Amino acid sequence: MTITAAADGSALGNPGPAGWGWYSDDDHWACGGWSNGTNNMGELMAVLDLLQQTAHLDDELHIICDSTYVINSITKWMPGWKRRGWKKGDGKPVMNIDLMKALDEAMKGRRVVFEWVKGHAGHPLNEEADRLANAAATAWKSGAAPDPGPGFAGAQVAHPAAMPGQIDEEPDLFADLESADPVETPEQTVIALERSLLTDQVRADAVSVAALLHPLWQEIGKSGRLWSRDEILAEIGPIGLISLEVVDVQRLSDDVILLLWRSHTDEASALRSSLWVRESGRWVQRFHQGTHTAD
Repeated sequence: MTITAAADGSALGNPGPAGWGWYSDDDHWACGGWSNGTNNMGELMAVLDLLQQTAHLDDELHIICDSTYVINSITKWMPGWKRRGWKKGDGKPVMNIDLMKALDEAMKGRRVVFEWVKGHAGHPLNEEADRLANAAATAWKSGAAPDPGPGFAGAQVAHPAAMPGQIDEEPDLFADLESADPVETPEQTVIALERSLLTDQVRADAVSVAALLHPLWQEIGKSGRLWSRDEILAEIGPIGLISLEVVDVQRLSDDVILLLWRSHTDEASALRSSLWVRESGRWVQRFHQGTHTAD
């Protein structure tokens, strides 16, 4: 069995009142924070608490996260930091070291898969985790600890404090490439949004789908039928596992991208094209067409 949950962090002022939260379902969620911390601390603590809350369960953990800093820290950079005595490549101390050491311990013997998703893009679990983290930070701003949530029954957790010296600055993302979040290109954003439209979590929620479709969205179906946005929202729903293989991505203008891709299921494959446009700073799909193929 696999436990799937999203983890997120928030800080009001960065540093300032900080919160973290993770969400699996309405019966399994948690949040917390500190009176003073950073967004990265919240992101790390959300993952740590999720690992600790599930440590007594014999399940694989699927963690959805919108921070490449967190994912890369745990899956790529940590072995090198440990070899150098918790120093970065430039010899400077690793930021948030107490959280990092706790994460290193919590990952031992665990079966964990991390998935990056774009934040604030309509992913239901990510949106819930973001809501919990923001609510926790807001609670701390008012001087009250937030409702910690039900978590997982039987869990034993040990939360590192917001240590002095760890909240003074965030990592220098330009001076140290090892700890930098790569700048996401518009093409990468569009591909991530297209992938999210294939997930059952998004497709099960018409509101989440609507947020990714242009008001004048259209699709030409395999039968030749022209679908409108309202028609597809009335019909769309979970469809099981679909994989996306990028064929080509073309920037037609600063605010228009054409994505050519193949979808694969156990039963069929299709060659597809999607036109994405950027309006008011958000990328939305304007047009889609798919043609089934023999392979």
